Amino acid sequence: MEIINNFGLNPVLLGAQIVNFLIILFLLKKFLYKPVLEILQKRQTTIKDGLKQADEARIKLEKVVIEEKEILRQAQLQSRKIIEDAKEEAIEVSKKISEDTKTQTEKLLTDAKEQIARETVGAEKKLALSTSKLAITFLEKTAKELFSTKEQGEVIAQALKKIKKTS
Repeated sequence: MEIINNFGLNPVLLGAQIVNFLIILFLLKKFLYKPVLEILQKRQTTIKDGLKQADEARIKLEKVVIEEKEILRQAQLQSRKIIEDAKEEAIEVSKKISEDTKTQTEKLLTDAKEQIARETVGAEKKLALSTSKLAITFLEKTAKELFSTKEQGEVIAQALKKIKKTS
């Protein structure tokens, strides 16, 4: 005990300090440590929940991005198909218009040829009639000088028969 006294330790005071320390440790553990530990556990749980929700949100976001890309891809495919269909339809319409124009042109050409043929036949008939009248007039004038009245009638009759046969 002398060593304890030499160091200036009082055993009663040391025992009281140890008991005080244990009482304070018990009180701190009961009233301060447990509530702080509970708060820390709640925070840890909240943080874990937040991280879990963040992961779920990230996964949902990735799914949405994938769906968005798929929707855009589908839209591009549809737009390309619409453009191709429109081009094909334009080509078909162009071909149809071209065919219709060709048909109309051929019809107009055929009609024009027929009209020209009719007009040519009419002109030929008029020309033949005009020529016939001119020939008869010429024949009458020249026949008076060359033939007698009876012969003139016969020559003119024969000429009229020939003219009628040719026209």
